[in-house]
Amino acid sequence: MKNTVIAVAIDGPAGAGKSTIARAAAEQLGFIYVDTGALYRTIGLAAHRRDIAGTDRVRIIQMLPEISVELVYQDGIQHVLLDGEDVSACIRTPQISVYASQVSSVPEVRAYLLDLQRQMARKSSIIMDGRDIGTVILPQAQVKIFLTASPEARAERRCAELREKGETVTIQEVLADIEARDEKDASRAVAPLKQAEDAVLLDTSALTLEESIAAVLQVIKTVTEGK
Repeated sequence: MKNTVIAVAIDGPAGAGKSTIARAAAEQLGFIYVDTGALYRTIGLAAHRRDIAGTDRVRIIQMLPEISVELVYQDGIQHVLLDGEDVSACIRTPQISVYASQVSSVPEVRAYLLDLQRQMARKSSIIMDGRDIGTVILPQAQVKIFLTASPEARAERRCAELREKGETVTIQEVLADIEARDEKDASRAVAPLKQAEDAVLLDTSALTLEESIAAVLQVIKTVTEGK
């Protein structure tokens, strides 16, 4: 993989551990990890700061030419900038999570961010995760992985994460939320969640985090060495 720009697209349902696994794999390979979710969160934050509802498509579209969104890397750490301001911490609130989900369904928002994401893939070796990376954003990626796990396994992991943060939740509540998100992601009109035809399916239901990272690294090695 030396002297070659490699693009790795990792797609999959909510709670599959895509971001954690992708970030760790990128670090081990010396690739840049692109957190596409942070971009949508930043658009959501911009709307929130302007008192625009996340469902107000017309005003969100009107806002896009007025803002600047950038991903920069300092000491290997990703920072997202909104109009030059580092908002990396501001976008991680539950309220902005809702906004991100809402604005991501607007085709014009996805188009706005499309070129930014593709430019990054042309410049550097990257691992990018999301719902439609291999099918829409980077259809020419050398490596495509569809990372999944059973709803029950994802619910258990998510529940453990929330409890570590001090939240009181039940498996049943988290499982219901995951199943609802799966249905929404798979049935939405714009860039629905689906496995790319040439993606490697990787089910991590029975794997630990370390085993999942190792499995992703092995897929990347196998595919790139075979090209």
